[in-house]
Amino acid sequence: MSKYTLSFEGEVAFVTGASGGMGRAIAVAFAAAGASVVLADVAEAEGEESARLAREAGGDAVFVPCDVADVASVKAAIAVAIDRFGRLDCAVNAAGIENERVPLHECDDAVFDMMQAVNVRGVFLCMKHQLRAMLAGGRPGAIVNIASSSSFRPQPHQPAYTASKHAVLGLTRSAAIDYAARGIRINAICPGTIDTPMLRNAMERRGSNADDVTRRLSLIGRFGRPDEIAAAALWLCSDASSFTLGHALSVDAGYLAR
Repeated sequence: MSKYTLSFEGEVAFVTGASGGMGRAIAVAFAAAGASVVLADVAEAEGEESARLAREAGGDAVFVPCDVADVASVKAAIAVAIDRFGRLDCAVNAAGIENERVPLHECDDAVFDMMQAVNVRGVFLCMKHQLRAMLAGGRPGAIVNIASSSSFRPQPHQPAYTASKHAVLGLTRSAAIDYAARGIRINAICPGTIDTPMLRNAMERRGSNADDVTRRLSLIGRFGRPDEIAAAALWLCSDASSFTLGHALSVDAGYLAR
């Protein structure tokens, strides 16, 4: 029998992008596994609903408004974990945006800057202050960043998004090297087509047909579920993945294997 467990009893998790989609599923999964969870997002009503669902799943959970691109907001949100629960063991940085549909020469400067602010600066700031909290606590920790299958294989007309998700892998791998000896494991997940509001909105903007999308991007003919990303995130934060550092885990129905 394996000695490993996915129980997070007594541990504290911090999840960004927790108002819906993958972030909500990850926060609820942590709570169901026994963790106390701090949920962070800019969408307050949806975030409070996510916290309610996490509490119903069995964990202590609190929502905090947080703009991941703003350092004061990030520091205040992470401080809630320490002030309320006394520690920080795990963090999943799932906040991200995708809002472009043009080739690079038509990409608006403001769109590019916003994408990097949320998807790259947001991950950088969250990791920076999560790491400080974990180091101050003097215990092992784990951080998971949500990248994308576009980190390896870009989709057309997404230069800003693709650049941002490549950068997330760079931050992940660099930090994994720096903090391995200090007991903090850092990895990334590269989701494929996960059925979230962001995916559905992007498909609507592009006029995409769901059957066509799954035929192109999935070997099993369906979208992924947010709970399938949550399962990967909890595994990477658990002692079951204790020998896994600096890894980009593709959860993409085989898309990158084509």
